[in-house]
Amino acid sequence: MILSFVVDWPNIVTLLGLCSGVLAIYFALAQNYPAAMIAILWAVLFDWYDGIVARAMPRRSESHRSVGAHMDSLVDLVTSAVGPAVLLISVSDFSAWSYPGALAIIMAGVLRLAYFDVFGVDKNGSYAGITIDNSPIVLSVIFLLQSFLSQTTFVAVLYATVVLMALLHVAPFRTGKLGKVWNYIFTVYVVAMTGVYSFILWS
Repeated sequence: MILSFVVDWPNIVTLLGLCSGVLAIYFALAQNYPAAMIAILWAVLFDWYDGIVARAMPRRSESHRSVGAHMDSLVDLVTSAVGPAVLLISVSDFSAWSYPGALAIIMAGVLRLAYFDVFGVDKNGSYAGITIDNSPIVLSVIFLLQSFLSQTTFVAVLYATVVLMALLHVAPFRTGKLGKVWNYIFTVYVVAMTGVYSFILWS
C-alpha cells in the first residue's frame, strides 16, 4: 500500500519538510515574509535531517529507501524551487515581469534534481552545480535587507539573486558534499534566524 511508506521515520521527516515548505508558500502569498523565511528554513532543515535519520536505519527496506529518495527530490522541488519562485512573484506584487525569474528557478530545480537522480555523486564525492537547498538559505539573508532598501531596489536585488541561484544550480563546475559538522552549524543557523525573524514578525 502506498500509505505504508508514510510509516517510516525518514519519510515522516521528509513530509514534515513538505508541510513547512507549503506553509512557506502560503505565507509568501499572504506577503508575510518573516513567517515565510522561518517556514522555508525549517523545511530545508528537515530535508537535511531526513538523510541523517535514514542513515541511522541500516535495516530499512530497499523499497522504503527508493520511495524515500524520490519523495526527497519532489519535496526539494516544492521547498527550494517553487518556494523561492513564489516569494519573487509575491514580493513583485504579482507583476508579470517576475514570471521569467520564477520560471528560471523552477526549471533549474527540475533539471538539477532530475540530473542528480540519474547521475548522483561521482566517485570523488562531488556533484554538478550547487544543491537547490542553497536558494532558501541565501534568500533568508537577502530578506534581512528588505527593511533597509526601497521596494524597487529590493525587488531588483531579489530578482538578481534568484536568477543567479538558478544559474548556479545547473552550472558545470562540481562541488563536494558538506561534512557532518555543517549539519550542526546549519541547525544553529536556523534556530538563530528563527529568533531574528520572529523578532521582526512581532516588532
